[in-house]
Parts: sequence; structure tokens; C-alpha cells
Amino acid sequence: MEKVGFIGLGRMGRPMAANLCRKGFGVTGYDVTPEAVAAFEALQGRGASSVAEAVAGAGIVVTMLPNSAIVREVVAGPGGVFAHAARGALVMDMSTVDPTTTDELAAAAAARGLSFVDAPVGRLASHADAGQSLFMVGAADADFARVKPLLEAMGSTIHHCGPPGAGMRTKLVNNFLAVASCQMNAEALALAARLGLDLQTTLSVLYGTTAKNGQLEINWPSKSLAGDVSPGFTIDLAHKDLSLIVEAANAARLPMPIAAAAREAFSSARARGFGGQDFSAMLDAHCALVGLTPPRLPR
Repeated sequence: MEKVGFIGLGRMGRPMAANLCRKGFGVTGYDVTPEAVAAFEALQGRGASSVAEAVAGAGIVVTMLPNSAIVREVVAGPGGVFAHAARGALVMDMSTVDPTTTDELAAAAAARGLSFVDAPVGRLASHADAGQSLFMVGAADADFARVKPLLEAMGSTIHHCGPPGAGMRTKLVNNFLAVASCQMNAEALALAARLGLDLQTTLSVLYGTTAKNGQLEINWPSKSLAGDVSPGFTIDLAHKDLSLIVEAANAARLPMPIAAAAREAFSSARARGFGGQDFSAMLDAHCALVGLTPPRLPR
């Protein structure tokens, strides 16, 4: 097994790196937050105090970071991954970023004799905990074969979407539907509440028709409908992804009016203090906007 450097040990990155350790990979992890490194060490990982230390001797370097600017700085900036990676190493970015960032990093990696893979993550933090993440991978065939054992250790579903950049673009398509559906669900359930309908009966109807969607059936019953708005994936991050989606669509001269409207709804939620809550809490944000008590399933 190749030695792995893992940079970004947050809510998604830490369990993914820990799953690699459990499956026998030698992983050195780094995060700008010392507490995150300590938590990774408690899961049997080896902590690093810098990007350079995490990258040293690694055949594969994984990054799982919050946004495009941070990914560019950590991977290609002074003292970053590219500056310390040995020729022939592979860099796999699992963050959700602007596709042009992915394209730029892939080209810069090739110029340095490095391989580059984008493998953004589907599903939620709870799936990362259980090693059941879904990956959308953009990679050359040989590089996909090289990272596949790592992906199998961290997840249960792997899609090779095409060359570098294809994984990131697929992620934006996926997240448009996943995130925008939260606003539609919020409006639908607020309407049901305003009309005096029983929540359980309404959900039973929706689950039995083509109105059903994964957020409403799988995520919401254990999150906002249960009164749990602790973040698996925050409204802030969902807003970031909607911004990436709208910007990518604008660059491609593709109108996406629903995506634009959903982004403004998420902007409103953030402005009113809901940004750090789970993105299913768009229900709470919308109900607060219209003066409704958020509907909840009975315990």
C-alpha cells in the first residue's frame, strides 16, 4: 500500500482518513486546527504539524478542504503540496470547488510530473463515519486504478465520471438537485402546515408519488423533522455549492433560474443566523420567515 498524506481533517475528512487507517493504509494527517489533528491521532492516525510533513514520502496526497481559494493555496501555493510532493506522486482533491480550479491544478500537476485526480464526495458526514461515502471521480484510467483501493476503503460507491474535472462537474449537477430540493421541501411542508394538514399523512402521500426525493425521505426524518439541526452539511456549505453551480452555469451560458432562486433563499437563511445549521434546517428558516412553527414528527 502506498503511503498517504491527508490534508483537511474536518467533519468529512477526519472519518475518511480514519477509515483508511482502519483498512491498513499508513496515513499522515494535517489540519490547520491542532484539535483536529489530535482527534485524528486518537483514531490511530499519525498527525503532522505542517503540509510539508504530511506530504513527505507520500505516494498519494489527499485534500479535503472548504473552498476553491483554500484548495489553491494548500495545493499550489508557496510551501504547498506541489512544492513538497515527489515526482510521480498523485494528488487527489476531494473538496467541492470551482471546476476551473480543478482544471488549473490538473494542468499544474502535469507540468510538475505529478498526477491529479478530483474525487468529490456524495452523501453525508454520517456516511463518511460508516465508510459508505459515494465518490465522483475525474481521472485518467491509470490514476483511477491507483486511487481505487483508497476509495474502496472510504466508501461504498465509486463512479469514474471521466478525465480530470469530470468528477467535480458531476458533483455540481448532483448538488444542484440535492440542495435545491431542500428549499422545495421547506416550502411544501410549510404550505402543508399553513393549510392545517397532518405531517405524517402528508409525508405518506409524498413518499408514494413521484414527488418523493432523497432529502425528504432519507435525510429529513432524522434531521429537521426530528428537531435535530446539528450540521451534517451546513446551510453555509450548501450556499457555497449553489454559488459554484450558478457561476459554472453562467460561464457555460446556461440559464438556471431555479438554482439562482434557491441560492437567494439560502442567502436569506444565512443572513438570519441559520448558516451553521444542517441544510435540512431550511425548513426552520422558511417557517421563521413566514411565522410558522416548524413541523416535527412525533417522537
